[in-house]
Amino acid sequence: MNCLTHVQRVRMLYKTILKLHRGLPEEIQSLGNTYVRDEFRRHKKCSPTEANVFINEWADYAVSLAEQLGLQGPRTAKPLGKHMEIQELDKLRDEQVYQLYELMVAALGKSESKGET
Repeated sequence: MNCLTHVQRVRMLYKTILKLHRGLPEEIQSLGNTYVRDEFRRHKKCSPTEANVFINEWADYAVSLAEQLGLQGPRTAKPLGKHMEIQELDKLRDEQVYQLYELMVAALGKSESKGET
């Protein structure tokens, strides 16, 4: 019996992700929160089909992050991050690949202006 509206489910997922981010190192937490806010804002008026994919992907992220942070105890913690296979990268749109690259640059603290990648 799921009596939550779509908006309530999205809001709950959003808040859950932000709470999970509290377990991340500060520099990654800030980056992650900014990215999550931007993505949720960007998808506010997407089609129902896109909304389902969006919600499912972010729910998977929340579950994965909870497992990585070891929220059921420190012995269950895993290393942060996830390796992406070439097949997964091939499925991404150019815009998504660029976003992923920008996240990597920001997470590693490298500057494109210095010629570093």
